[in-house]
Amino acid sequence: MKIRGHEIKPDADLRDANLWNADLKKAKLKKADLTDANLWHADLSGADLKETNLTGADIQRANLTGAYFSGAKLRYANLEDANLHKANLRGADLKEANLTEANLRDADLQGANLRDANLYRASLRNADLKGAILSPGMIWKYAKQLSTAKNLDKAILKA
Repeated sequence: MKIRGHEIKPDADLRDANLWNADLKKAKLKKADLTDANLWHADLSGADLKETNLTGADIQRANLTGAYFSGAKLRYANLEDANLHKANLRGADLKEANLTEANLRDADLQGANLRDANLYRASLRNADLKGAILSPGMIWKYAKQLSTAKNLDKAILKA
């Protein structure tokens, strides 16, 4: 796959890369290192990001519809206003991620670590939270958002 003329392969080192507004539809970026990358407004719909490191990445307003993030590291990532509709985030690490106003409708968050994530005004309608790890305070702070998700009663509360 080429991004702006450069060949990109799985396991690629893209730390600090500026991929602002990039067209990465259906990209195969499995196990890539995108630590602190700028993916603001990028289109990653249908992309394979399994086990990818996106720690601290700026992914604001990105289209991540149907993207595959199973086992990905998204700690401290900024996903504000990102579209994660039907994304697979099974087992993803979203600890302290900013998901303000993110669209997580119908997303698979089974086993995901959401401890201390910011879910302010996020849409979680029909998102699957079975086995997801939440901080106890999140239940009260984001009660409205979480009440529309599936399997909240099967989530794990951990301080």
